[in-house]
Formats: sequence, C-alpha cells, structure tokens
Amino acid sequence: MTAAQPSSDPSLRRYLEHPRGGPTVLRIVLGTQLRRLREGAGITREAAGDAIRGSHAKISRLELGRVSCKERDVADLLTLYNVTDDAVRSDFLKLARRTSSPGWWHQYNDVLPGWFETHIGLEEAASVIRTYEVQFVPGLLQTSDYARAVAQLGHPRSSPEEIERRVQLRVQRQELLTVPDAPRVWAVIDEASLRRPLGGPEVMAGQLRHLLKMAELPNVTLQIAPFSLGGLAAAGGPITILRFLEPDLPDIVYLEQLTSALYLDKRDDVDHYLAVMDRLSAQSESPRESLAILERLLKQES
Repeated sequence: MTAAQPSSDPSLRRYLEHPRGGPTVLRIVLGTQLRRLREGAGITREAAGDAIRGSHAKISRLELGRVSCKERDVADLLTLYNVTDDAVRSDFLKLARRTSSPGWWHQYNDVLPGWFETHIGLEEAASVIRTYEVQFVPGLLQTSDYARAVAQLGHPRSSPEEIERRVQLRVQRQELLTVPDAPRVWAVIDEASLRRPLGGPEVMAGQLRHLLKMAELPNVTLQIAPFSLGGLAAAGGPITILRFLEPDLPDIVYLEQLTSALYLDKRDDVDHYLAVMDRLSAQSESPRESLAILERLLKQES
C-alpha cells in the first residue's frame, strides 16, 4: 500500500457508518479524498480525466463535490492512483454509490430549485449555522403561517398546492433543530424583519412567540440588530455561514439571491464573512436583551 492511500484516515468510515447531510456532503467528502490521492500520486487533472474518459473539468467538478460519482469512474481513478487495498477500495465504492442516493428533500423537487438543494444538504451536516437576516425571520425559525406568507410573497404565481409544498419543505427542514447532535444555530435578526407585518398582526404575533420558544433550546442563540445601530457591517445583505466537524468539509458561506445563490469556500472569502458576522454579533443586542425586545414587540402586536 502506498503512502497516499487513506487507510489511516477515518473520514470515509465515519460517513459510511454515520451519514449526515445526504448525497451533497458525501460528494464533497469523496471528492476531497480523491483529490488528495491524485495529488499524492503526482497525477494531473488532465491525466485523471483521460483515465475516466472525461476532461480535467470533469475531474475538477468531481473533486469539488458538484457532481455524483459513477462507481466505474471511482474504481478507475483508484487504480490510477495505485490504491490496491481491497478494504479501502470497497469503502470508496460504497461512498460513491451513496452519492447518487436522493436526500429526503428529493420528494420536494417540484418546488425545490437546484441551487437551494445544495444548501439543505450542507445544513443537514453542519455543526454550527450562523445566519444574519435583514428582511425575513431565518427559515429554520419560521412558523408555518409566516413561511406561507413568505412563500406567497416570493412566488405570487404559484398555486395554493405549490405554496403548501414549500411550507412543508421548510417545516421539515426545521426538524434539524431538535435531533440528537443538533447543530448550534446562532441567528442575528434585523429589527426591520420583526416590525414588518408579514401575513398580518396575528401571524407576526405567532412568529414572535415562536422565536421566544426557539430561544429556549440549548442550541439556539438569538440576537436582534436594532434600528438604533444605524449602518451595519453586512451592508444590508443576508449571510449564512456553515461550519462542520468533519475536517474534509471547509467552512462555507451561503449568499442567497432572488433566483440563485453563491457558495463560497475559499479561505479569504470565508475569513472576510466571518469577520463581518463577528462584527454584527458584537454590535447587536445581547441574547438576553434580544429576548426582552421580542417580548416588547409581542405586546405591541397583541
């Protein structure tokens, strides 16, 4: 067995025994491992692409986890990288099979854009989710009624059935907050989103009560960025940063737009947004005072 072989790296075994995040995360883990093997063997992307009857661009997409992996391609790459240990090859091929298995969210493909599907998979595997929202309450903390109002606003041409499907998807995502080993969610919410009467006073009152309830969870921290702060470091845009326990998964910044999203994982980009999020947290009200603000807003809505 060559030094490049990952027999001492438990990443594959951990994900085979305790998968989290579905195919999205498995693709990233597998791609990262294959990139390490290729680099350890001193083989170019072009040569690796030739080995699987593809191009260097295909290898790049595979190594970044942006596409599922055919078992045949993985087997050919392992041979090229001189990985001959049967147990190691077996783990790689099992993981390759699982990258093609649909996540639970596959049932919502009729209302789920591809660019957001990636976010759900990453969210499922995250150990820490830090988010700043300007216009809306964060999706993981929305009530069904509030989520329905958001869906109707964003998709005015959708049928009532499609709106309900979007609400169901959002509610099912929220089950993540109460599972064993649930991620820590640290949300900074702009006061503007709490004062905007989305769905009407009753819906907003229910949403405020829900935020107070969610803040009781040991893994949820809420902060409010009040109007009194004036300008904020985030320059008005929503930000989500996902962190993972798995060393094969770098921190990822998620920036959602109207009809698409950006996923940033380069160290300089991530460090920039981490600094922005740190400043937002430092400028915002403390968790205790934020709960007091929610209580006062709830009285105004009642």
